[in-house]
Amino acid sequence: MEHIYDMVIIGGGPGGYTAALYAARSGLEVVVLEKLSAGGQMALTTQVDNYPGFDEGIDGFTLGEKMQAQAERFGAKTEYAEVFRTDFQRKIKEIETSQGVFYGRTVVIASGAGPRKLGIAGEKELTGRGVNYCAACDGMFYKGKTVAVVGGGNSAAEDALLLARICEKVVVIHRRETLRAEKVYHDPLIRMKNVEFCWNSTVKEFLHREKLTGLRLENGKTGEETDLPVEGVFISVGRTPVTELFKGQLEMDAGGYLIADETTRTSQPGVFAAGDVRTKQVRQIVTAAADGAVAVHYAEEYLAGKRACSNASVFRV
Repeated sequence: MEHIYDMVIIGGGPGGYTAALYAARSGLEVVVLEKLSAGGQMALTTQVDNYPGFDEGIDGFTLGEKMQAQAERFGAKTEYAEVFRTDFQRKIKEIETSQGVFYGRTVVIASGAGPRKLGIAGEKELTGRGVNYCAACDGMFYKGKTVAVVGGGNSAAEDALLLARICEKVVVIHRRETLRAEKVYHDPLIRMKNVEFCWNSTVKEFLHREKLTGLRLENGKTGEETDLPVEGVFISVGRTPVTELFKGQLEMDAGGYLIADETTRTSQPGVFAAGDVRTKQVRQIVTAAADGAVAVHYAEEYLAGKRACSNASVFRV
């Protein structure tokens, strides 16, 4: 008979390891399935200054390792495995991975969401060396400098407003003639004296040595190319949730995010969504961690009513 965990957590970022910590401390048997390393997207951040408890900041990779070690101190297990298939339809959930099949009475999906990339040569290599995706995370590195923001929606406008309070100059690059951002973001941004706009423009090339030195822009109407000197660029053209595996099993919104409210409950009983992968307004490390704690609370409620299934009977359900 296969082993059955009380909780299987998909994703080892802040949401996943906070859930693991709370579950393990509550006496649940829990395993975290992580494809690469602890921390998820957070591990790519060179300096985290907005997570409580670290007065001088901490790099995202180290913070992820600390979260993992804390959860494992209370008995949580980690399996480095890629998830290939899931089946959430029965009481005992089934997760097929590169390291075998895992079974759980509950599942917390904390697979996260990654920033949508521009797809330009050198983007990956320059990430953290001038190319950025989170103004709240990395904006302070560019205090008093000139940066660009690529995008025209609410997130791009919000990033530009934040950066305008930190940087000497912010250049907003948008492929259309006007921003798509809502008025609450649009009007204050237009009034900022240190914000400039490059309309009808897209980034064609990153200019760099060891670090980014500028952007080559192309005007979509005229085809004219110009070089824009900047010390950093913040790409804000949307995010892509890691939810492809769950299509057809869990309800999602138009953007592919798992529909789950502040209880973190998804459309499938016993399955919860924590962190950037779920529908929410603010996606930060601290909000992902909060989701992990909330998910365990409601998972315990679910288990209290469902624990009648034993290992011996579960596969006859």
